[in-house]
Amino acid sequence: MDYGIRTRSAGTSRHAKHTISSKDVAWAELIFVMEQKHKQNIKEKFAKQLQHKKVIVLDIPDDYHYMDKALIEILKSALIPYLPT
Repeated sequence: MDYGIRTRSAGTSRHAKHTISSKDVAWAELIFVMEQKHKQNIKEKFAKQLQHKKVIVLDIPDDYHYMDKALIEILKSALIPYLPT
């Protein structure tokens, strides 16, 4: 189903395929992270830019590889409450 939502993917690690940038933060209306440590990392790096942003922790262990099929299914389920009805 197409909800008309645009997304970007970025990591907090310097080893991520795409590391989150100030442009990503400025672009986003909502920011979803898998673990609390990711939220803390983003808050430390982008404190000023996050003043009017909401960062939501999904409480998903960051134990998956990029584009892991199991992770994609978990993310789909975890994001349902945030989708428009």
